Amino acid sequence: MSSWRSLLLRIGDKCPEYGTSSDFKEHIETCFGVLRRELEHSANDILPFLLQCAEQLPHKIPLYGTVVGLLNLENEDFVRKILENTQTNFQDALDSENCDRIRILMRFLTAMMCSKVLQPASLVVVFETLLSSAATTVDEEKGNPSWQARGDFYVTCILSCLPWGGLEFVEQVPEEIERVMVGIEAYLSIRRHNSDTGLSFFEEYDDESGKDASEKDFLEDLWDRIQVLSSNGWKVDSVPRPHLPFEAQLVAGKSHEFGPINAPDQPEPLSQLAGVLYGKQKHHAELKYCQRIHRLNIFPASKTEDMEPIDRFIMEEYLLDVLLFLNGCRKECASCMVGLPVPFRYEYLMAETIFSQLLLLPQPPFKPIYYTLVIMDLCKALPGAFPAVVAGAVRALFEKIADLDMECRTRLILWFSHHLSNFQFIWPWEEWAYVLDLPKWAPQRVFVQEVLEREVRLSYWDKVKQSIENAPALEELLPPKGGPNFKYSLEEGKERTEQHALSAELITKVKGRQTAREIISWVEESVFPHHGLEAALTVVVQTLIDIGSKSFTHLITVLERYGQVIARICHDQDKQIMLIAEVSSYWKNNAQMTAITIDRMMGYRLISNLAILRWVFSPANTEQFHISDHPWEVLRNAISKTYNRISDLRKEILTLKKSVVSAEDAAAKAKAELDAAESKLTLVDGEPVLGENPAKMKPIKSNAEKTKEEEISVRDSLEAKEALLARALDENEALFLSLYKNFSNVLMERLPDASKAQTLGALKSIQADEMIVDLDESSEMEVDNENGRPKKSQSNGEKASNVYKVGDKEQWCLSTLGYVKAFSRQYASEIWPHIEKLDAEVFSENAHPLFLKAVYSGLRRPVIETSSS
Repeated sequence: MSSWRSLLLRIGDKCPEYGTSSDFKEHIETCFGVLRRELEHSANDILPFLLQCAEQLPHKIPLYGTVVGLLNLENEDFVRKILENTQTNFQDALDSENCDRIRILMRFLTAMMCSKVLQPASLVVVFETLLSSAATTVDEEKGNPSWQARGDFYVTCILSCLPWGGLEFVEQVPEEIERVMVGIEAYLSIRRHNSDTGLSFFEEYDDESGKDASEKDFLEDLWDRIQVLSSNGWKVDSVPRPHLPFEAQLVAGKSHEFGPINAPDQPEPLSQLAGVLYGKQKHHAELKYCQRIHRLNIFPASKTEDMEPIDRFIMEEYLLDVLLFLNGCRKECASCMVGLPVPFRYEYLMAETIFSQLLLLPQPPFKPIYYTLVIMDLCKALPGAFPAVVAGAVRALFEKIADLDMECRTRLILWFSHHLSNFQFIWPWEEWAYVLDLPKWAPQRVFVQEVLEREVRLSYWDKVKQSIENAPALEELLPPKGGPNFKYSLEEGKERTEQHALSAELITKVKGRQTAREIISWVEESVFPHHGLEAALTVVVQTLIDIGSKSFTHLITVLERYGQVIARICHDQDKQIMLIAEVSSYWKNNAQMTAITIDRMMGYRLISNLAILRWVFSPANTEQFHISDHPWEVLRNAISKTYNRISDLRKEILTLKKSVVSAEDAAAKAKAELDAAESKLTLVDGEPVLGENPAKMKPIKSNAEKTKEEEISVRDSLEAKEALLARALDENEALFLSLYKNFSNVLMERLPDASKAQTLGALKSIQADEMIVDLDESSEMEVDNENGRPKKSQSNGEKASNVYKVGDKEQWCLSTLGYVKAFSRQYASEIWPHIEKLDAEVFSENAHPLFLKAVYSGLRRPVIETSSS
């Protein structure tokens, strides 16, 4: 017989523990029979394990609820303890704002109510407590509507319990549950409609005010689904009801009450419902109570037509919970996702849900690599179905790539290239060969180009070229094949200059293991005076990078050993920009090594983030903003490294603060021990003397001194780290000020006058409108001389239908505005503390409306705030 742990863990699965049976009733009877016997001597182990299973395998909650119901017939005290523990865990989750735990424990309580363990009225009280808190939060007079995210979350949790227990509520406490439904309807009438602005996968090109009014947000949509469920008699195909075969037994058990719970305190009311403070608090609330899914909707409705509206919501809950709790075991995760307890096929919904998480904004719950592995395992688990569904998702996203958010586009490129690398780079590239007929700035062409470039990074050039043999013309989009571009290479036929000699001399010195100090002396005494600073910089940087070009390890070794030489020459921002330019020149055929080298140099503080920023916004790079990811990759790395430094310092300060408290306690305890010893009367030679025996006093005094020194040392470390954090935050402020000033400047140069383009749709259509005018004029001019009728201009017609209709300049603006929004969204938590200064210096009335709209969209900040802040 398998252990009770295995039976609890594997209940509902096709597995050896339950033989060949897949019947829920048999599983529950087997598991209950073993648990009943084990309760006598393992109750203290069973209780926490059962709760852990219910929390971390929530798609099996109806099964665990039924098992608890049967245990209730045998051992009421044990089940009472389960409820007491659940109540404690639930209150802790509310206090610590643990959203996933709150939601899942409410579902578990609902399942126990269905199994007659919990009185329905007790659960209604829980619902009403949360509903009352939500209603108070969004009340403009008593509450703080900036925290609406919390109210919405509570109401979502209540509604999400109803597919699991709505029928039981209606049968047992119809008036109470009707009161809850009326309360939810009242809440929906006073809350603000939640706009997806800034978090939508696809750009909205027209004025969004009409869209927001007509399109339902997540909570409104869920309410509609619950209404349909209610009108269908609360029948749900996707929720198993394993308690029904045991109902005659379960009614004999005692239904317990659930202790009272307290919703967290309301946030402090705001004096005005707009402005910077409102924006900051709204951002903070949405971080804590974020919406766990935004629907991607890339497949036609016919792919999921077998499902009722509520089934989609339930399937998403199942899939997201499996992804959440089995993130450490990808094989188990894929296995669970494939075997969910539903009577219909759901491959398309599963793919859509995984892609919605991979592309979720502002960031996915887990690192993108996790979703890559899950998709890979699902393709292997369902070889006849899932690979085709994934390919369909890729094609659907490729068709809409021009509208896809820039951050989502980058993630899709990284995922797709990695995915193909795990399947021998096989893809029907001939389907996309037509992108070569598009202008170089067309998003579909750029997408193919970037995917191929990333594939080369994951493999090698010839292998990727071989993979596109069905569309050989696409070789044009492959990155250059060449290696380093060393200015002082000793190739035959290449003219030798004095700088070649200097480079060769430097190589000899490095090979001779000369120290950084010796090389600095050589540069200052022999190179500067005769050749000038620029030549010295070029020779030193090019030569050292060449020495470190063989591998990542070689690069690190060179930077560690001779970084001081570079730092001595590139001591200010202008020189650092020249340094970056030399790195870019050396690795002009390898974007990956350019990014890695710049990143490492920033890590060793040879280059500042502001220097990288200035280089990215130099004319040569800004021209590439819409046709290449290279400058954006360097900028992303620089901002990310700055952010990570601050995050690391905050973690270290948190740890040090705890250490200070421990050190203070230890020092106080040692001091008290010393004081007690010194005040003690001791007999020495028969005479009473104040103080402990000298032999005993020495270690006590030594310990007191040592603990005091440790306390001072930890305090000094804390002060040093806090000073570093203050400096890092100042640098961060300067970085974002410079970033937005640069964005504003380059956009003002290229964006059309605000009167011509107030929306992205208007901006996008400028070139298309011009093209239509040109076509009309040309067709009018082409008149057949014989009969006076206009000729058919097939070539022009084909050209108009095939060519991407957004112009070079307009696409540059669209792409750059997309990145403005992406950076604002990703680093919103770091930007909000500096918003007053940014408002004063950058986000003023003089800034272009489309630029401001992109920033506010990324920060999820209403545009109207500018007047009230």
